[in-house]
Amino acid sequence: MSAHARGGVAMRLLGMIRKESLQIVRDPSSIAIAFVMPVVLLLLFGYGVSLDAKHIPLALVVDQPDAETSAFTASFHASEYFAPRPMASIQEAEQALAQRQVHAILWLRQDFGRRLRSRDGAQVGVILNGVDANQARITSGYIQGAWQTWLRAYAASRGQDLKLPVQVDQRVWFNPALRSRNFLVPGLIAVIMTLIGALLTALVVAREWERGTMEALMVTPIRMWELLFGKLVPYFVLGMGGMLLSVAMARWQFGVALQGSFWLLLVASALFMLVALGMGLLISTVARSQFVAGQIAILATFLPAFILSGFIFDIGSMPAPIQVITHIVPARYFVAILQTLFMAGDVWAVVLANAAALLAMMLVFFGMLRRKARKDLE
Repeated sequence: MSAHARGGVAMRLLGMIRKESLQIVRDPSSIAIAFVMPVVLLLLFGYGVSLDAKHIPLALVVDQPDAETSAFTASFHASEYFAPRPMASIQEAEQALAQRQVHAILWLRQDFGRRLRSRDGAQVGVILNGVDANQARITSGYIQGAWQTWLRAYAASRGQDLKLPVQVDQRVWFNPALRSRNFLVPGLIAVIMTLIGALLTALVVAREWERGTMEALMVTPIRMWELLFGKLVPYFVLGMGGMLLSVAMARWQFGVALQGSFWLLLVASALFMLVALGMGLLISTVARSQFVAGQIAILATFLPAFILSGFIFDIGSMPAPIQVITHIVPARYFVAILQTLFMAGDVWAVVLANAAALLAMMLVFFGMLRRKARKDLE
């Protein structure tokens, strides 16, 4: 290519980038998608979605109060995981459980203190609301943990050793506080940026068709790849700005520390943003209506990213055919990268494998885009 031809390409690209940048400034909807939508969605999902169970309504029924029952129930009043509600009878507690006023019942039957000191031991009755199976499992685990903690303290106060068949030495890596927000917020960023990246470009070509300006572009010397590249660059910058805003909110609004390299995060985010923008451009070249393009972008990006990326639902627990389908969801790989960088650090085996998958998907999307996008009016 001659210097004159290269200069012509550069001029056309710069002109297209300037045109699209002015379009963004004049039409603030793109700015709202890039900066307002991440803030709103992060606040809604970041505070609204939680896998932590705290302040669980718990009915306490004590048939015969004494020193032991008072000490035992006091441990639940002191716990942040329970909101105990003393009740006079098991019938009253069962009615409260049926009306969903409490999630569980802890029942200390008569002679609890005497049986506790006997050879056979005392029994503790626990009734759970199994409508929400996950909540029931968590509540049961919390009650068992509180019971064992109190038993150790009770045995120690009597100068005895609590003999258990197995002593568990538990250590939690990467998320010692067991805050579900540390796990959810990085995945949420990936889901949100999937939607935003696709929406930013899904509407651009469709907008040209709706406004009748595509015909004017068709008669100019600009090539189709120059047209698409000129549209891609401003929205890439806009999308990366929204990405940085989301990372800043994760760090300072939700307190999720970044353990890995910021620059590695930036490179991985740029790669994923190109994948999302490529998906949006591909949708935009197929749908010539902004409404249709927007609906396709939501259905093809947000819903699969939310359900099949591992953001909330564990991929390993899904049926085998569904696990296969998750491999074509780009957010799956970005969720793995973000959660690793935020919680574990620069684990290259995870980052490189998922980045390679994103690179392959980017090449596929832009290859399809090159074949589909043609400079004609058909």
